[in-house]
Amino acid sequence: MKRIPTNIITGFLGAGKTTAILSLLARKPENEKWAILINEFGNVGVDGAILDQQGAIVKEVPGGCMCCVAGLPMSVGINALLAQKPDRLLLEPTGLGHPKEIINKLTSDTYRDYIDLKATITLVDPRQFSDSIYTDNQNFQDQIALADILVANKVDQSQPDDLRAFEQYADTLTPAKAVLGHVEQGELALEWLEVERLERQASHSHHHHGHEEDAAPLPGLELAPGQQFIRRENSGQGYRSCGWFFATDLVFDFSKLFTLFSNLNAQRVKAVVNTERGCFAFNVVNRVVSVNELSLENFESRIEVIDKERLPYDELETILCSLTSEK
Repeated sequence: MKRIPTNIITGFLGAGKTTAILSLLARKPENEKWAILINEFGNVGVDGAILDQQGAIVKEVPGGCMCCVAGLPMSVGINALLAQKPDRLLLEPTGLGHPKEIINKLTSDTYRDYIDLKATITLVDPRQFSDSIYTDNQNFQDQIALADILVANKVDQSQPDDLRAFEQYADTLTPAKAVLGHVEQGELALEWLEVERLERQASHSHHHHGHEEDAAPLPGLELAPGQQFIRRENSGQGYRSCGWFFATDLVFDFSKLFTLFSNLNAQRVKAVVNTERGCFAFNVVNRVVSVNELSLENFESRIEVIDKERLPYDELETILCSLTSEK
């Protein structure tokens, strides 16, 4: 079997990983078939729903770091994708994940004959370097340490001081990165995918963090007749998430939802929702909302909220339900 060129695309919460993969898919060679393994901290599959419509083969590992629980969820996902014989494989770990064990798995005897692991690409938001929430986080540090290619994303939204902080941090890293990139909208260069990987060390060991949902397999996200939504919670690595999965016949009020997200005091919110204006993806980082229209129909809306604290989810759920109406 031909060894499949493979890249890990990592980065902390809100760095723009999914946007970067969407950009790559939009520019991939037309004759190639790409596969993507997505790992989300939450349990309702927001990123997978977005990427599933972009012409790639997509598998999801929800509910926490994909290499935990003996790595079985990751192995199952990789094996299923390799069986499709893709021309390239991309892995997007959760923003709270640690790439070390994923790299170890992909370079192990199990996959050595099947996977050609290329450069690990880590995206960062330069504005994060002035916030100790990020710079003191071990996973943030190790995602950067293990990167072959380190990319400052969202440079159009950053100030000169942010970019200087990024450059100063990058200058302290040894060995040096193969590429230091500056991009907008996650527009990674296609040729970066072919950069060879170098053995790199992280400062911290990977710990298998427990998650509330790991004790037993999650039931599928399938609504019973007449059921309007499912709610899923998760916790680990000092963060908590709550996600909602809504029935296809529910439509959100676009303007009111935008206002809610703008005022919601959470570190990260992401959503794919049906509205009276069509289907939209919402991406919220520290109350800054970006929106993209999607060509989806008859789709179950998904909303995920991530923060270091447990938010008043019952109250938020009541508000979300008040913003919906039936088609």
